[in-house]
Amino acid sequence: MQRDAQLRRRIVEHLQGFSVHRADAAGHRAAAVAVAIADEGHGADLAGIRDPQGWSTAAALLLTRRAGSLRAHAGQWALPGGRIDEGETPEQAALRELHEEVGLQLGSDSLIGRLDDFVTRSGYVITPVLVWAGAARDMVPNPHEVQSIHRIPVSEFLRADAPMLETRDDSEHPVLRMPVGDSWIAAPTAAVLYQFRELCIWGRPTRVAHFEQPHFAWK
Repeated sequence: MQRDAQLRRRIVEHLQGFSVHRADAAGHRAAAVAVAIADEGHGADLAGIRDPQGWSTAAALLLTRRAGSLRAHAGQWALPGGRIDEGETPEQAALRELHEEVGLQLGSDSLIGRLDDFVTRSGYVITPVLVWAGAARDMVPNPHEVQSIHRIPVSEFLRADAPMLETRDDSEHPVLRMPVGDSWIAAPTAAVLYQFRELCIWGRPTRVAHFEQPHFAWK
């Protein structure tokens, strides 16, 4: 419990004084994702994942694999999230999506703050909402939206080989990926994870809105 409190306090301190960038949503659909920080527990079942080390071993981020039946981005890594309904705040939408996608019901006292908005090539303005999920017990994937739920240790995103940047002829900015296990996660999710790592964990103010996304994420 003490280590959990220290980590939460550390994240809150790093968010203080950081001016979150809000993107112009004109012509885009508004969405929110939950960057849910949970106890590490079990479930980091990716091939090749490294043994976590250091103070961050008690924490994990909740990620999902999208259901294979979805029309867009089926099977891809994602943070729980979706469209912001009319009259909702990003915070309300993030908590609702956590409940709908993984069965995790949290109150407003779990909210920590926001990261920068990210404009996607597929036409969304995504607002990442930081949520303290605690033990996050008894999660159940919604089969219509989620193939599987994963607790990825925060230490996995602190790897020396992250981020992976790939230059491309059709863009002045590199494509950003974050390695996980023997695979990788692409932007826009990877951009959110990278800013979480740099700002919330290391305390280094970092912008990520300029990073490019791979072509398969444009649809």
